[in-house]
Amino acid sequence: MARLADYFVLVAFGPHPRGSGEGQGHILQRFPEKDWEDNPFPQGIELFCQPSGWQLCPERNPPTFFVAVLTDINSERHYCACLTFWEPAEPTQEVVCAEDAPEREEEADEGGPAQLSPATPGPPGQLFAPKTLVLVSRLDHAEVFRNSLGLIYTIHVEGLNVGLENVIGNLLTCIIPLAGGSQRTISLGAGDRQVIQTPLADSLPISRCSVALLFRQLGITNVLSLFCAALTEHKVLFLSRSYQRLSDACRGLLALLFPLRYSFTYVPILPAQLLEVLSTPTPFIIGVNAAFQAETQELLDVIIADLDGGTVTVPECVHIPPLPEPLQSQTHSVLSMVLDPELELADLAFPPPSTNASSLKMQDKELRAVFLRLFAQLLQGYRWCLHMVRIHPEPVIRFHKAAFLGQRGLVEDDFLMKVLEGMAFAGFVSERGVPYRATDLFDELVAHEVARMRADENHPQRVLRHVKELAEQLYKNENPYPAVAMHKVQRPGEASHLRRVPRPFPRLDDGMVQWIVDQATAKMQGAPPAVKAERRTTVPSGPPMTAILERSGGLHGNSARRLEVVRNCISYVFEGKMLEAKKLLPAVLRALKGRAARRCLTQELHLHVQQNRAVLDHQQFDFVVRMMNCCLQDCTSLDEHGIAAALLPLVTAFCRKLSPGVTQFAYSCVQEHVVWSTPQFWEAMFYGDVQTHIRALYLEPAEDGDHVQVCGDPRASGLRPAQPRPGSPSALWQVGELSAREDERSALDVASEQRRLWPTLSREKQQELVQKEESTVFSQAIHYANRMSYLLLPLDSSKSRLLRERAGLGDLESASNSLVTSSMAGSVAESYDTESGFEDAETCDVAGAVVRFINRFVDKVCTESGVTSDHLKGLHVMVPDIVQMHIETLEAVHRESKRLPPIQKPKLLRPRLLPDEECVLDGLRVYLLPDGREGGAGGTGGGPALLPAEGAVFLTTYRVIFTGMPTDPLVGEQVVVRSFPVAALTKEKRISVQTPVDQLLQDGLQLRSCTFQLLKMAFDEEVGSDSAELFRKQLHKLRYPPDIRGTFAFTLGSTHTPGRPPRTTKDKGPSLRTLSRNIVKNAKKTLGRQYVTRKKYNPPSWEHRGQPPPEDQEDEISVLEELEPSTLTPSSALKPSDRMTMSSLVERACCRDYQRLGLGTLSSSLSRAKSEPFRISPVNRMYAICRSYPGLLIVPQSVQDNALQRVSRCYRQNRFPVVCWRSGRSRAVLLRSGGLHGKGVVGLFKAQNAPSPGQSQADSGSLEQEKYLQAVVNSMPRYADASGRNTLSGFSSAHVGSHGKLGSVRASGRSGGLGADVGSRLAGRDMLGPPQANGAPPDPGFLRPQRAALYIIGDKAQLKGVRPDPLQQWELVPIEVFEARQVKASFKKLLKACVPGCPVLEPSSVSFLRSLEDSEWLIQIHKLLQVSVLVVELLDSGSSVLVSLEDGWDITTQVVSLVQLLSDPFYRTLEGFRLLVEKEWLSFGHRFSHRGAHTLAGQGSGFTPVFLQFLDCVHQVHLQFPMEFEFSPFYLKFLGYHHASRRFRTFLLDSDYERIELGLLYEEKGERRGAQACRSVWEYVDRLSRRTPVFYNYMYAPEDTEVLRPYSNVSNLKVWDFYTEETLAEGPPYDWELAQGPPEPPEEERPDGGAPQSRRRVVWPCYDSRPRAQPDAISRLLEELQRLEAELGRPPERWKDTWDRVKAAQRLEGRPDGRGTPSSLLASSVPHHRRSLGVYLQEGPVGSTLSLSLDSDQSSGSTASSSRQAARRSTSTLYSQFQTAESENRSYEGTLYKKGAFMKPWKARWFVLDKTKHQLRYYDHRVDTECKGVIDLAEVEAVAPGTPTLGAPKTVDEKAFFDVKTTRRVYNFCAQDVPSAQQWVDQIQSCLSDA
Repeated sequence: MARLADYFVLVAFGPHPRGSGEGQGHILQRFPEKDWEDNPFPQGIELFCQPSGWQLCPERNPPTFFVAVLTDINSERHYCACLTFWEPAEPTQEVVCAEDAPEREEEADEGGPAQLSPATPGPPGQLFAPKTLVLVSRLDHAEVFRNSLGLIYTIHVEGLNVGLENVIGNLLTCIIPLAGGSQRTISLGAGDRQVIQTPLADSLPISRCSVALLFRQLGITNVLSLFCAALTEHKVLFLSRSYQRLSDACRGLLALLFPLRYSFTYVPILPAQLLEVLSTPTPFIIGVNAAFQAETQELLDVIIADLDGGTVTVPECVHIPPLPEPLQSQTHSVLSMVLDPELELADLAFPPPSTNASSLKMQDKELRAVFLRLFAQLLQGYRWCLHMVRIHPEPVIRFHKAAFLGQRGLVEDDFLMKVLEGMAFAGFVSERGVPYRATDLFDELVAHEVARMRADENHPQRVLRHVKELAEQLYKNENPYPAVAMHKVQRPGEASHLRRVPRPFPRLDDGMVQWIVDQATAKMQGAPPAVKAERRTTVPSGPPMTAILERSGGLHGNSARRLEVVRNCISYVFEGKMLEAKKLLPAVLRALKGRAARRCLTQELHLHVQQNRAVLDHQQFDFVVRMMNCCLQDCTSLDEHGIAAALLPLVTAFCRKLSPGVTQFAYSCVQEHVVWSTPQFWEAMFYGDVQTHIRALYLEPAEDGDHVQVCGDPRASGLRPAQPRPGSPSALWQVGELSAREDERSALDVASEQRRLWPTLSREKQQELVQKEESTVFSQAIHYANRMSYLLLPLDSSKSRLLRERAGLGDLESASNSLVTSSMAGSVAESYDTESGFEDAETCDVAGAVVRFINRFVDKVCTESGVTSDHLKGLHVMVPDIVQMHIETLEAVHRESKRLPPIQKPKLLRPRLLPDEECVLDGLRVYLLPDGREGGAGGTGGGPALLPAEGAVFLTTYRVIFTGMPTDPLVGEQVVVRSFPVAALTKEKRISVQTPVDQLLQDGLQLRSCTFQLLKMAFDEEVGSDSAELFRKQLHKLRYPPDIRGTFAFTLGSTHTPGRPPRTTKDKGPSLRTLSRNIVKNAKKTLGRQYVTRKKYNPPSWEHRGQPPPEDQEDEISVLEELEPSTLTPSSALKPSDRMTMSSLVERACCRDYQRLGLGTLSSSLSRAKSEPFRISPVNRMYAICRSYPGLLIVPQSVQDNALQRVSRCYRQNRFPVVCWRSGRSRAVLLRSGGLHGKGVVGLFKAQNAPSPGQSQADSGSLEQEKYLQAVVNSMPRYADASGRNTLSGFSSAHVGSHGKLGSVRASGRSGGLGADVGSRLAGRDMLGPPQANGAPPDPGFLRPQRAALYIIGDKAQLKGVRPDPLQQWELVPIEVFEARQVKASFKKLLKACVPGCPVLEPSSVSFLRSLEDSEWLIQIHKLLQVSVLVVELLDSGSSVLVSLEDGWDITTQVVSLVQLLSDPFYRTLEGFRLLVEKEWLSFGHRFSHRGAHTLAGQGSGFTPVFLQFLDCVHQVHLQFPMEFEFSPFYLKFLGYHHASRRFRTFLLDSDYERIELGLLYEEKGERRGAQACRSVWEYVDRLSRRTPVFYNYMYAPEDTEVLRPYSNVSNLKVWDFYTEETLAEGPPYDWELAQGPPEPPEEERPDGGAPQSRRRVVWPCYDSRPRAQPDAISRLLEELQRLEAELGRPPERWKDTWDRVKAAQRLEGRPDGRGTPSSLLASSVPHHRRSLGVYLQEGPVGSTLSLSLDSDQSSGSTASSSRQAARRSTSTLYSQFQTAESENRSYEGTLYKKGAFMKPWKARWFVLDKTKHQLRYYDHRVDTECKGVIDLAEVEAVAPGTPTLGAPKTVDEKAFFDVKTTRRVYNFCAQDVPSAQQWVDQIQSCLSDA
């Protein structure tokens, strides 16, 4: 029974003490005056009566009513019912508030708190003050309070003849029952009657209509959000203009949370003065008047529900976890069925007559029923996870959270995790976990209805029926008597508040009210307490739990077969059949990923322990430990499936004898798992075991003495684990077996029985039970202290290697040895040098950490389990002793374990090394793990799982190499090799991975290289962390040497002293200065004419190379000063200075090419041939003008050398425009330069600004530049006459601005003609007629007749706002290009796409294509090809083009190289491509070292594969025109690999200048000609080409005139297989010496001596090299020829000669008339376009002539066995390749003088004309066997009379000279006399006509 009301209070408006405008409430009267003893008067009522503040009002408002809730310090809620009415203010009140009136009126106008409903003003100037009647109660009977306060107000307003004191006295003395469903009628003595119904069970909340209203206001989704927010302890704030609504909403939300109780701040109505409460850090549910919405705006972590607007706002930083699926969607749909039953019928053609919707009160209960079901589903089976830790004197109950989540399959679920960790759930466990108590609806539901709910899931109507049944019960609980008598309460008349009340509310007589209260109290004391005893029962546990959603086990489903494998393997182990067990082990380790298999393992091992088979031999021990480790590695720290819990008794049971008296237990080998260092795991285990023992205590009272285990021998407890029983969560993993033992009583049943008997026991018996329980807990605590010390103390506590911070141990960096199973005895022991001095410190540290960890645990569990403080102190004393004892035991174990024989590990396979390659670090044992590529893992490509492989990683001076064998014993003994050059390393990352065999977590490394290799390695346990660290450091040192001389290409076979220090910056300056002085000196010496340099040029020092020039550099250079040549001294910096003469420059690739193209002359006297438009200028031969240009440059004839210096200043890096190629047909030239400097652009193109001080200089520079471009234009034949006329003037304004939509390459919106056309043509081609398919260029005739003479292709950003000068004949084409950093970023993504680090989940093809697209690599290739094709067409149409992008050394180089390759067939030959790369990439200064990050200085810049991107473009063109290239796709891959490998010196350093400085450029000249290692990649290619056709393309059949125009759309581009292919048998095939495996024994010499075996063999994709295993037909035939020649003992013929002969024969057969163009065997039926043949021919069968090495795969190693044969031959035959003169076919021979290449003298040679081979060969002398050169007659265009040139034989007649002109160059010959000259010409002519 309880009082209906505790206090009645009258609160009135009073002035504020500080005199501010606001008033404040003060209590006029309260009854009773004295506080009740059981319920003190709550503070702060005045604030809550007027939550918006106490204010006077100009009108008389109607009375208002609401209920506020206050919570006291004991979490008791007090309900304050407030009825407020207004009375005319007294004069004192008015005066106080007069100054404040205007503000309040404003507030009233805004609908502020003052104005709650329409009101009528009183007399003018009259103000009204609020007065509030308050009832304070602990019961929530809002309607009764409303009626009671209304009655008091009515008596006052209507002036009824009833004493208010009597009514209030009766109200305060009214006693009603709390629950039980009784009905009580009360009267307050004013002729009134009210009926109060009490709920049936007071544990169920009373909600009236509040839940239904909440859903109406906010909707389903919003309420579900709030529900989840409240449960997961977020802050929730309600806003509304109505206080009553706020109270209802908060009450509704709490009702939904049942059976959980909300235990945080709960304030349904928060007064304005307390708004700062909202910034509290703790969760809350609070309601605030909407008028204060503005104050809530800045709250960052509060979820705001606006009841009036129906919205819920969740801040960005707050994440509300949703309900787990499928509960979220099920709940949502049931709620919508309840709230909107019409929804289901809305679409019916004949809807049934409308059903009457439930009343609001009923709907409220239905909604609550839905949430009640939700909780029953969420918490189903929760009682199975309760641990009864103590039963007497009070139950102590703990919840095993991990087991619950694991059983429900919700470990990952954020929502349930947070709920279980929350305060509300802790309250739920302590309140509802009690086994013997009164039960309610929820207990019944969760125990008995879950099966029904599961069955109904998919039947909405059945679900609805269940909801309605539950709703009925809830409704009956609130309204037990439906036919209730009506209330009878007087109410005031209509608008009574507007009448003038004669007097204010009277002051009541305190004494009289107090007297009534005292009377009633006295009467109550006399009466016996009417206590209705509550019915207590055993709470039902319900069925064991099931997963919330039966997920399919996926890959590791619980198939009986898997479990069978596990059982078999264990039985083999225990029967000693080790070989059988070894075979099954990999399958078992795979199976143990599944939960069922792990459980099965623990059960099987458990049985063996019970059969006393726990002492094992070494091999058995290893197997058992390995399986246990595999089980534990997937355990999270929670151990939600109880695997670690089940293994814990086993790891202390299994052991092996190391020596007499020394036993090693399994726990010492399974420590390396996070679960052991998690306190929550140990607590759950401890409580589970305590429960088992306490249950045993009450089940077997006869054996009192035995239940406390003596822990002297700690293993005793492990050897006989208690049998699990239902309800014992330590046995959760055996839930399946529970049905067998249903009759046994669970711990909860036992506890319930004990609680029932407790009151009946005598005091002594009670004491005895309490003591027994306490000693049980205490003994378990000791037992657990032992267990924890076993698993936390490492076997070798002296180890200096601290493996990792243990998660839960805080400061315990335990050096755990769980990786050392049996015996790596010696190997590990030696690597740790244990000095005794350090040993103790280390041990103490580990021991101290373990002691602290155990003490924390003991403190926590003992305090929670009620162990006395004396016992606890005793435990604290024992723990250090336990730990110390255990450490001593371990020392003996460790000592003995080191003496075991080491495990046999596979032998390390040594890798094959290059001749000069040296090992830096010998093999470290590692496992090579599979990465995201499927190949090696036996994926879709088929083939076995080669990875993971076990072997070793070697670090050499050149490569990182892994060699090993697959760990899967079924794969066979295949050697797996994966390697890449150290220089190609782009990223190195430490990883923590599981070793494939032991499934242990180990340190690992992931190395990624730019040659598309990935080594993902886990170090073997024998590799110490220091060895791994050493490997990383050495790798880093080799990858980034401090100086370029440290790279492999330099150290290879080098003789320079290693101790020579790298040059420092300090002496750098002077040496370079002397170099620049030397320029002038050498100029005089070489050129024989005065040459003066304008300014001493100080190049940037070595370290700053590659950075943009400093800001002031231009000004510094522009100071013109004359330098006296006499002051210059010879250089000491340049070693080859004596050889730095013109002749050496002339031999460079550039010059050879200039001469071939006929671009200018450079005779020895340097007199200029005026007829030539261009000349070769030696102005840069000392690299003074531009450091990164070659020494000789092609410039217009008319430009003086001294002007070039000034022109160069306008360009970035001084890279001024120079000619690099001239079209043979249109005579247009291609120029290249760096981008323009800002100044140059301004001066050249922009309107002149106001002159500034430095203006004149800029002008002169721009003027020079203008003149220079004009000179270029004038040098072109067809424009020389038009120098004054503007070629663009014919353009009408119609073209202006009509660009169409501009795409990737745009034109700027300027009034120019062709530039605009070009841009739009590149972009959308809207103006130029329909584009062709595939991105092919439109008809070449598209260019307008009025063409500009010169197009400047520049960067759009750089040419912004540039206007063309109308007098110029050049045109700007601004395009958008990507920068080097974009190439770098794109390449990184491409690498990750082609070589992903970890396996992907979706189909790999999908993810590969997606990541390929993200990388944008193909888009960049597309842009490059697009721009190149544009330039090709401009050149082809006769306009010259200047490519002037970025600094002129990245994208410019790519574009000009591609343009030349597409335009000139010469560059598509092997020799021509070499020349192109040497000229454009090497001589013109592409920064290979900078872009490849070759040295320490470049480490930060990273790898930027500009050259690789160019090769990819060439590969795309090669694919589309396979017959136009002499070289094979393998050649491109070879260059792509070696440009990054640093094996050759070719691609090192950033410019010719740097190469000269290091003495690289001319060292080959005559210095050494031994068979040394090749230093140049070209030399290597030449040598290799002589032996094998691997670089040759058999389909090569060029058309001389063809300009290639490839398709460039992304859809036409293919991913280069260089990025994706891999050969695990031998590593990358680009180091040819390594890629050729050992020769196979011939058939007759089979080692087994049997008959010759079949030649058939299995070829595995990804393992074998397909081109070697299945060479193409031609390679096969050539190989066969070589073999036959060897057998016949004939000197072998070179493959090229053989091939040429075959081609010639083919040509003759194909042309009976002996006329027509030369073509090869495939050209006969090829359509005219000759494009993309490779695409169609690849489909051909291997043997057919059509699959001639078209796909790059087959060509990459075209002669496998031929090279094997070669390897068998002696080296002398290899290089000589000679043949006797007789065997050759010599049609005509004799001596001729031949002029050498550019700048070389005439020499007499012996010439042989061979009509069969169709070639002219020459030798040094008649008997020479080695041919010095060949002129292919197929390339000869004409034979014409010649003229003697400089250095020709003096005595010979002029007519004896003749020239042979080929497509490549002109050969000058001279015979001894005129007749023999005529004879030679006739012979050559006849040979040509025969062909």
